[in-house]
Amino acid sequence: MNAPTSAHHLQPARDVPPALLQALAARFGTQYSTAQAVREQHGRDEGSISAPPPAAVVFAESTQDVQDAIGLAAQHGVPVIPYGAGSSLEGHLLAVQGGISLDVGRMHQVLAIDADDLTVTVQPGITRKQLNEAIKHTGLFFPIDPGADASIGGMAATRASGTNAVRYGTMRENVLALQVVTASGEAIRTGTRARKSSAGYDLTRLMVGSEGTLGVFTEVTLRIYPLPEAVSAAICSFPSIEAAVRTVIQTIQLGVPIARVELIDANSVRVVNAHSKLGLREEPMLLMEFHGSPAGVQEQAETVQQIAQDWGGNAFEWATTPEERTRLWAARHNAYFAAVQSRPGCKAISTDTCVPISRLADCLLDSVAEADASGIPYFLVGHVGDGNFHFGYLLDPNRPEERETAERLNRQLVARALDMQGTCTGEHGVGIHKMGFLVDEAGAGAVEMMRAIKRALDPHNILNPGKIFTL
Repeated sequence: MNAPTSAHHLQPARDVPPALLQALAARFGTQYSTAQAVREQHGRDEGSISAPPPAAVVFAESTQDVQDAIGLAAQHGVPVIPYGAGSSLEGHLLAVQGGISLDVGRMHQVLAIDADDLTVTVQPGITRKQLNEAIKHTGLFFPIDPGADASIGGMAATRASGTNAVRYGTMRENVLALQVVTASGEAIRTGTRARKSSAGYDLTRLMVGSEGTLGVFTEVTLRIYPLPEAVSAAICSFPSIEAAVRTVIQTIQLGVPIARVELIDANSVRVVNAHSKLGLREEPMLLMEFHGSPAGVQEQAETVQQIAQDWGGNAFEWATTPEERTRLWAARHNAYFAAVQSRPGCKAISTDTCVPISRLADCLLDSVAEADASGIPYFLVGHVGDGNFHFGYLLDPNRPEERETAERLNRQLVARALDMQGTCTGEHGVGIHKMGFLVDEAGAGAVEMMRAIKRALDPHNILNPGKIFTL
């Protein structure tokens, strides 16, 4: 098992010549900044890795802006790091080899809605909440919900998923087409609005999940879905994590089309209660949501409730109004921040693994036993309907031995997931931290093939270098 990668293990920063900074300032004017505060904001994400900030920030407002910024950087061999909402966790946004940050947050328009074909085309800087607000008048919605109000471009770049993935899939299934600016500054289109194609290499699938290393997205065409006629949400507590997970496994294996099913452990329930002023039973808990017709939702809920009772689950507690459902899911999404607040001054390290659903209970139980034995405060949440879960370790920054223990637990967790034919990352992406794990998962030959693709499309290694693998 390879060790996690830190920014200090990567190649040194490249020089950013004054001529490039002058050219960027001349081209972009007020869309360009070298202010310390701006650079520092664009030189960090929500993860635990740190690196020096970029030399400058360009705020793109059009595809042409992106082309010009990349073209100027390419002339000098200087890295370009795409920036959306800044919500990633694995160091994707860090300028580990220096360079400029290319912020696409001002590119936040909905370009086209086709309600008949259930598609929408957007610019990359729009966030998922902004998108759903913009299209709600059509009776349609975009379901992918990673928790953070991430940008659509960033979600596509990391192949994100989230709470609705068990029913609606991930970004991999929901991105139909892209406009991408390549390392040469050329804008290309991949894919179409058609639901299938057998024409040539699938460049859209190649780009989705490439973490900004092969191109910068300037348009994204997505699948959207009719708002369900009926929505119902419920919570159910269990005597053990195993009982909760076995309930989920049986639900999925019976083909119940549940829309969301989230696991939170007793530690998470405790901190969520304190943070969100709730009175939930402090036991392992499933949060569920059902979509469909009123009759279909009732049938789904009755089936799952019977399965839960068979595994010792308590009676369902229903969130029947939109406001109650919003509060319930907000509490789930705030579990990370609630946990951090529960240990003032701590630094949180979040993991992200995914295993086949049949192995989920074994993986979780072994991992929980190791975490309990470590003595480090932790919390566990998971999109367990598709086998994806997250441990969060709450570390005292003044006790380096705690970080060493957390890294050991993470290595053991990833090794266990890979032994079960799972993955080192279900939705966060590789970034910096999981480079070594990628080799463990895919093998040296497959990673070398990825490097060959990178060299072919970005021969000077200017697009987000030092992510996924090193060259």
